[in-house]
Amino acid sequence: MTQKDTEAPAFTSIEICAGAGGQAIGLHHAGFRHLALVEIDKYAAATLRNNIELHPLWDWERDNCDVLCQDVLDFEPDRDLPKSGKLYRKGDVDLLAGGVPCPPFSHAGKQLGEDDERDLFPRILTLAETIRPRAVMIENVRGLMDAKFDGYRERIQAQLEGMEPDGDGLPGYEVVGWNVYEAEKFGVPQLRPRSILVAFRKDVLEDLKYEAPGPSAERVTVYEALKDTMKARIKPFKNGARAAEAQRVYDTWKAAADRDVAPTLVGGSKKHGGADLGPSRAKKAWKNLGVSGLGVANEPEGGEPTGTEDRDLFREGGPMLTVRQAAIIQGFPLEWDFIGGKTAQYRQVGNAFPPPVAQAIGESIMEVLKADRERRAAKG
Repeated sequence: MTQKDTEAPAFTSIEICAGAGGQAIGLHHAGFRHLALVEIDKYAAATLRNNIELHPLWDWERDNCDVLCQDVLDFEPDRDLPKSGKLYRKGDVDLLAGGVPCPPFSHAGKQLGEDDERDLFPRILTLAETIRPRAVMIENVRGLMDAKFDGYRERIQAQLEGMEPDGDGLPGYEVVGWNVYEAEKFGVPQLRPRSILVAFRKDVLEDLKYEAPGPSAERVTVYEALKDTMKARIKPFKNGARAAEAQRVYDTWKAAADRDVAPTLVGGSKKHGGADLGPSRAKKAWKNLGVSGLGVANEPEGGEPTGTEDRDLFREGGPMLTVRQAAIIQGFPLEWDFIGGKTAQYRQVGNAFPPPVAQAIGESIMEVLKADRERRAAKG
């Protein structure tokens, strides 16, 4: 049943640095309904708008969610919510979530931490103070958990936990977990370790206990994840002059790809050239899985050859992945489409937070929020 425009859903969220929607999808499946998705990249913001417009499961967001293509440093919830402003009220948002930029802490970068201009931890903490949501969830790379950032993490936690009650009497937060989650343990065919901070407002948590999600799915190899799409890519050649060659491509790839999950996808940035599957170490890991990491393949349309198969499919070192195949490696649903050229689409995919991991953490947060709501209802 579709809720009326003016009817608040059971649990709401605001998400910053939303990207192409990996975290939003997972939190939506966990039961949250988004009041706002804030994303600075125009292609990623267009991806969010396009999918919300297309999919029936997002009916509520279509009427009530503000997809804002703007710098989160300029985002002010009291001013910037033309659709959801009728539902937004300080203290009533259930979850503030964000996958703040990872380059300040990534092993692939200089790890400048708080000295990196891209560090947005201060901004999400300011928004937590402004919005006073019932829970906060912040995602970043595993590198943030390195010993060199111990002091920085302690200051972030201290700022959340030391937040004073505001003029409305809304208290600060208790951090209940700052853990590393491996995507492969949640059915994602990829390593992709991520650090996740979870905190609850003190009046919500009280004596409730937060249980972090444990592994929830069997390990899925690259072959199991991509076998259908790889069959579809060789199908146009099955009855032609290259039939034997196409079957060899598939068989060789299958033998290698069934060994393991994928390495962490790397989306790159606008400062670098075209899309590929990451640095030298990642390319070597992909090669061991029968995939060339030197670029991204063109997407076949309607099952027809693209004319670039010698580069994309029949190349020495194995086929390249398409954007759709990379999205499967990230755990995106097949019906989620990406806007922009091939490089823009791949960057959205490569920088995403896997939806199944976001769903598992969202569900664990939801358990506390539901228990708090039931406790309040019992008190009358």
